Amino acid sequence: MQTHPQTAFSTETFHEATQALARVQAIYDAGVAYLRAGLQSFVDATDTAPHTPTRVRAFYPFIRLRTISVAHSEGANKTLSYGFVSGAGVFETTLTRPDLFASYYGQQFELLLQNHGVALEVGVSDTPIPVHFSLAENDHIEGQLTPSRRARMPDVFDLPDLMAMDDAIANGDHDMLPEAAKPLALFTAPRVDYSLHRLRHYTGTSPHAFQNFVLLTNYQFYIDEFVALGKALMADPNSAYIGLIEPGNVLTPRVNLSDADAACLQEAVQGLPGQPPPRAPQMSAYHLVRADRGGITMVNIGVGPSNAKTMTDHIAVLRPYAWIMLGHCAGLRNSQALGDYVLAHGYVREDHVLDEELPLWVPIPPLAEIQIALAQAVADVTQLSGPELKRILRTGTVASTDNRNWELLPFFGERSTPAKRFSQSRAIALDMESATVAANGFRFRVPYGTLLCVSDKPLHGEIKLPGMANHFYRERVNQHLQIGILALENLRQTGEALHSRKLRSFNEVAFQ
Repeated sequence: MQTHPQTAFSTETFHEATQALARVQAIYDAGVAYLRAGLQSFVDATDTAPHTPTRVRAFYPFIRLRTISVAHSEGANKTLSYGFVSGAGVFETTLTRPDLFASYYGQQFELLLQNHGVALEVGVSDTPIPVHFSLAENDHIEGQLTPSRRARMPDVFDLPDLMAMDDAIANGDHDMLPEAAKPLALFTAPRVDYSLHRLRHYTGTSPHAFQNFVLLTNYQFYIDEFVALGKALMADPNSAYIGLIEPGNVLTPRVNLSDADAACLQEAVQGLPGQPPPRAPQMSAYHLVRADRGGITMVNIGVGPSNAKTMTDHIAVLRPYAWIMLGHCAGLRNSQALGDYVLAHGYVREDHVLDEELPLWVPIPPLAEIQIALAQAVADVTQLSGPELKRILRTGTVASTDNRNWELLPFFGERSTPAKRFSQSRAIALDMESATVAANGFRFRVPYGTLLCVSDKPLHGEIKLPGMANHFYRERVNQHLQIGILALENLRQTGEALHSRKLRSFNEVAFQ
């Protein structure tokens, strides 16, 4: 019988981040290779083969830190809101896809070593890798199985187990035995793998293509402008962006690429030939790629809080530096005009999709870095200042609802109506996604912001009509998108300063 390759890896201690990362990579690669070989043998077998199942299992690598002191070491980096554990004890997490997360893992390892001055332990965990998560991207050899053979898969392989991939750590609901290790990261390896597969499914692009700064929108018009802008940037040899990736991993490289940048783009599309998908993905993603992954990803999440939660649930495992919602809203104040901008500094959550994970009594605070970047970008793009800027840009509370036809609810004789609640909350705009995007940013410790554009005023008789809407879109979408991109480019300049202690809980995990 073949010796399991992961038995060669005992738990070892490391004082260098690069060495710890290399061991994580070796453990993961050995396990994945073993699973892929086992699955290929299972596929190659026939239905008439004797049914004598032998388990084919491999396990995720783990990283562990033990500290007996609350104090940080002499060389600790105390300027960041992450990179350190909350107290003395044992802290641990499982890891996956070191090929994708090498830079991220390396930074987290380095900070732990720097801040605590103790070694990191790396070994093989007891959490099995589901066989589906071991396959290379676009590798679907299990699709060759007959129904009877597919029914036997659980006898041989570990399949995805939802009990092992919930959001209890992020939600603050993580219960554990007193002697158990405390979590080092918000997400376990199975939870990360689950989201990586969902991202490919929903967006039509590889997780490798995602950049560290994300724009979310609820209208295709913004995507069309983003693609047009991306194509123009690809014709500029001086652009800092090196490629535009569209669904199906369709790649448009920038002119005059260096060999290093060309190799970076091939990694982003996983070397797969780009081909537009036969049908549009549910929430298409487009990526303006930089060599340092500091580019911009834009996703059309469509309409509704459910979509907003779905997409941010999965993007969160990539640990982006920030995400911003750009979209249209209903203006709730008579003083607003179509085309005015709304910068959210608070949210009324009538979207309901996160009520179980994040109670309504939890405030969702504005984050100064994001607010300043968005406000400055509006001023820079519009070339307005002072009273003229305040005339088109209003800061206030945004309400999000899960009822697209809230206007049709009874307004008279009711104790509580949407109009009354929005007035009491001092809301100045209404949409269906922004509160969800912000609340999930708060929940997953991803800096967030919202800049909306008033497209109608239903409380004041200004309902979007086709002709009016077409003119509005032509006038405002391009400018709105430019503002969002400029805000993210300005945030990129802040580097490590882009994080917030407002997002930390009492017993926060160390990983960013």
